[in-house]
Amino acid sequence: MRRILVSWRGWNLYSYPTMLYIGMVCGIFVAAWAAGLSGLDPDRFVLAAMILSPPTLIGARLFFVASHWDFYRNNRARIWRRSEGGMAMYGGLLAAVPLSIPLLRVMDLSFAKFWDATTFAMLVGMIFTRFGCLLNGCCSGRPSASWLALNLRDYRGIRRRRWPTQLLEAAWAAVLLTAAFVLRGRQPFDGAIFSTVLLGYGIGRYFLQKLRDDAVVRDTGIIQLTSVLLALAGLIGTGVAWTW
Repeated sequence: MRRILVSWRGWNLYSYPTMLYIGMVCGIFVAAWAAGLSGLDPDRFVLAAMILSPPTLIGARLFFVASHWDFYRNNRARIWRRSEGGMAMYGGLLAAVPLSIPLLRVMDLSFAKFWDATTFAMLVGMIFTRFGCLLNGCCSGRPSASWLALNLRDYRGIRRRRWPTQLLEAAWAAVLLTAAFVLRGRQPFDGAIFSTVLLGYGIGRYFLQKLRDDAVVRDTGIIQLTSVLLALAGLIGTGVAWTW
């Protein structure tokens, strides 16, 4: 665990927000490439993505805080303390998708193509962010004697053999990213990449959530419920598109 990557004259560079921001920047570059190939104007795509980034981050943080309200209710000064980690991609999606509808209409960008391209940004960002979680000690796994278990610390600094949930989620994101690259250019309809990844991630996250440390993560129920709902949304979106 290495919460602080660099410390110099009282200035600290924290691992979690650093990996989060690196992931966002790299993800937007990859997504802009995918957007250009799909016929979207890359410059307008990047501008739209940058406009949606702040509400996405706010939504991700608020979803995490809401699901851990028992703690933050008595520690409200820590709600916006980014160095501790604590973002939920689901909250970012719930904020960004509805906000993107009027924005993309004004910018004359296809909703389906935009989110197909943005899927690449989400997955690239997720891989980097999970390594930030690993360095920070958050989102740690349950103690385990499995051959897959690694000797890792949790956010309290307690070292035990435990499920490497951060690495497993990064690996699942990498699998989905590979699938997105394979599907790009072959998708049967605009929005297929976004719907497919939404379905795949929801299913994967539902099971991976069970491996997280119950003593650390109190949001298992709401995360699993949201995973099911988003997986259903991806499935329904795919089904509706096929009927058109």
